[in-house]
Amino acid sequence: MKKRICILLAFAFLIVASSVTAQMQRFPKPEFESGYEQPDPVTPEPRALALEYFDVAVLLAALSLASWLALKKRSRQGMLWLSVFTLLYFGFYRNGCICSVGSIQNMTLTFADAGYTISLTALLFFLLPLIFTLFFGRTFCAGACPLGAIQDLVIIKPISLPSWLRTTLGLVPYLYLALAVLYAATGTDFIICRYDPFVGIFRMDAPFLMTVLGIAFLLMGMFVARPYCRFFCPYGVLLNWMSHFSKWHLSITPSHCIQCKLCTTSCPFDAIDYPTGEKTTALSRDSAKRFLVYALLIPVWMAAGGFVGSRAHTWLSKAHPDVYLAELLITRPEVKNDPDNIDVQTFLSSGKTMPQLVESAQAIRQKFYTGSWLAGGFIGLVIGVTLLNQVVFRRRSDYRPNRGNCYSCARCVDYCPVDR
Repeated sequence: MKKRICILLAFAFLIVASSVTAQMQRFPKPEFESGYEQPDPVTPEPRALALEYFDVAVLLAALSLASWLALKKRSRQGMLWLSVFTLLYFGFYRNGCICSVGSIQNMTLTFADAGYTISLTALLFFLLPLIFTLFFGRTFCAGACPLGAIQDLVIIKPISLPSWLRTTLGLVPYLYLALAVLYAATGTDFIICRYDPFVGIFRMDAPFLMTVLGIAFLLMGMFVARPYCRFFCPYGVLLNWMSHFSKWHLSITPSHCIQCKLCTTSCPFDAIDYPTGEKTTALSRDSAKRFLVYALLIPVWMAAGGFVGSRAHTWLSKAHPDVYLAELLITRPEVKNDPDNIDVQTFLSSGKTMPQLVESAQAIRQKFYTGSWLAGGFIGLVIGVTLLNQVVFRRRSDYRPNRGNCYSCARCVDYCPVDR
């Protein structure tokens, strides 16, 4: 099982990293006198400040209502209608922007670039779901996130995935988060927004490949419930952490569990923890040695991850426009004579010299070296802790939602026959 986990983790790393570092022309419109016309923007026009605050008020209301429906009302039907509203408002009406998931990048850039200041609305979109999750569990995922809502509505016949596969794929969001923070901190790109599979559907103007990706996620979501939320969403990593410490959390039964097992088939996300049996308890007494070994190996995983990340920094840095352009002009100097290459022609008309470009590229690459060390160390830490959790057994006498993975969708409460 461990070998399969390592193989799938490496495969997932290659998929995510290769999609992130795809090279393209990134420079803004050049100032030529050649009849060039600026294309229509594909991002929504800025809203008036009052309307931005209105969006925050709607988010706050959705979070409050979702928390009430999940914990107090215990209503799956109410949560369903709330998610429909969220999809229509934040998804199709607001075009998926501004998004709490993408606000991770705004927060990162605020700390990394002294010349950038996050807007108050973006800050609130980042913080409010985390604050609510810390108190009430992942009710943002249940009824306030349009990305989750569009996937939740297409679930038809969900299948249960093997635990080893869920564990392996569960590492991908951490990798995605590390890459998103790295690219935002270096001023390279906002990859969460660029590769959002559903924002193109919300705006009805996505590139063909992104449209195909979004449709593929929805088709997959008919059988593998919420694939993006479970195995890709970087914001879900933060929500998972917060939810583990939530003061209140959705419970399957309003009082004592009667062990009827009716809830075991209710959750399409495999987020219900079963009671621990005698066999599991016996195994837990034999796993102390393995726990100690895995705990001691965590620094080794971190060092190995940092080393691999540092070795990959040259490749990862090619996604930055300055590094990409410097390498292009050094390896293919004849491209200067290509009038159709907008990146090159923009640079030549800017008055910037080649040594200045190379110096800028070297400085950016140094940032990638440091950032890749940290990102790799973070992934190593996640792998080490994940392996450690495989030998940790917690005694449970009832069927309970997993506090980290439960989306508080309230499906399970309809299955429970226990009265309030």
